[in-house]
Amino acid sequence: DPQFNLHGVQATTGPHSPLCIVNGPLRRALDINGGPNVFGPGWRANGTIGRAVKLIMLNLGGAKPGEIDKSTLGHPGKYTFCIGENEEESPWEPFHVEHGFGREVSAVAVFAGEAPHSISDTTSRSACDLVAVMGASLATAWNTRMYLTGQSLLVIGPEHAKTIARDGWSKADIKRFLYENVRRPLGELLRGPDWELGMSRDKLPPWLDSHNEQTLVPKFVSPEEILIVVAGGTAGTHSACLSGWGRGFTSRMVIKPISE
Repeated sequence: DPQFNLHGVQATTGPHSPLCIVNGPLRRALDINGGPNVFGPGWRANGTIGRAVKLIMLNLGGAKPGEIDKSTLGHPGKYTFCIGENEEESPWEPFHVEHGFGREVSAVAVFAGEAPHSISDTTSRSACDLVAVMGASLATAWNTRMYLTGQSLLVIGPEHAKTIARDGWSKADIKRFLYENVRRPLGELLRGPDWELGMSRDKLPPWLDSHNEQTLVPKFVSPEEILIVVAGGTAGTHSACLSGWGRGFTSRMVIKPISE
């Protein structure tokens, strides 16, 4: 799919790699792990599928380090990167249902993600406090001065998901809160002698007051740029965030049905 821009993901100097996220009946039939140690080793289906994708990229796509693959650092997900969503422990509709598929349909989403950045919060007891902590981590996506970005992935652990849902919050509520609250003053983000990649006033969207340096600039261009999946074990107050490649614009998450 051109939206994913596989060649760009393979050739970038960034660390990003295709993450496969599987939903639906086939996830259960193939025993794809969406629970404990979801990003870790020890699960045959996850390891095999993820490794097969990377071998195809390597042998058919030519993504050899230093040749097509120009990644400066890479990350372990460039070896294997496949998870299932923990639909059974999620208080919300599954990821593939949110994106237009029926529950009875199996689907795989592919997202060009960096390594998971852990969000550990054992003390927050309200949705507002917990999502604010998640927002502070998402604010670092790409770097702390890169705003008006595109897609990032928030992987919420089951314990955190239940804390948020207990206050009646939906995934849409989480996205809206993050969009409205993860912001920085324009004056801190403008291009200058110490920040050549900063924002230029003449390229800001018209709905931002570019003449007021106290204008709060959102991290994401819209709430929909924040993708949410529930995964991980039921024990532990841990979640993770992964930034998308190309500020989340150059590669877009793609989700397709799986033919059984």
